[in-house]
Amino acid sequence: MRISRNLRVGLMGAVLVCGMTGLGFAAVPLYRIFCEATGLNGTTQRGLRAPGATGQKITIAFDSNVSPKLPWKFAPERRSDTIDIGGRDMAFFTATNTSNHPITGTATFNVTPAQVGKYFTKIQCFCFTQQTLQPGQTVRMPVIFFVDPKILNDPDARDVQEITLSYTFYPVDSAKTPS
Repeated sequence: MRISRNLRVGLMGAVLVCGMTGLGFAAVPLYRIFCEATGLNGTTQRGLRAPGATGQKITIAFDSNVSPKLPWKFAPERRSDTIDIGGRDMAFFTATNTSNHPITGTATFNVTPAQVGKYFTKIQCFCFTQQTLQPGQTVRMPVIFFVDPKILNDPDARDVQEITLSYTFYPVDSAKTPS
């Protein structure tokens, strides 16, 4: 059976549209995987244990933000800490639900400057899971992390003296969050 030219062009167009739609849906997870692998845009890494302190120090500044749609107070317990590169460290953040109903939030994160994201590794973080706070509840949330000693060999990152770890909390489902 011979397919007409118009039908062939139509089928090729349909295949192209389906392929582009599939790429559109795959773009977000693929981009996330790419950022995690490369540290692009300050995306941090996940690890199991710190390699061990090198004796060299770096300052970590902590930043916190809350979406206007989330009635929480959220702040680091300390604004900065000087740590050993390669050594395991821990910081605490405090969150308080200021509303009169339970709310679940989730934290996004990044580090600046962006070129150090691939060297900042989290072992444990409250940002890995959603957090539900009851009305008026305050919780302390830890983040356990280290700065990979490989940062000392990177000409674009070895002179960095301070890394800022920033979190922003958002409601999990803002459509269900009462005003």
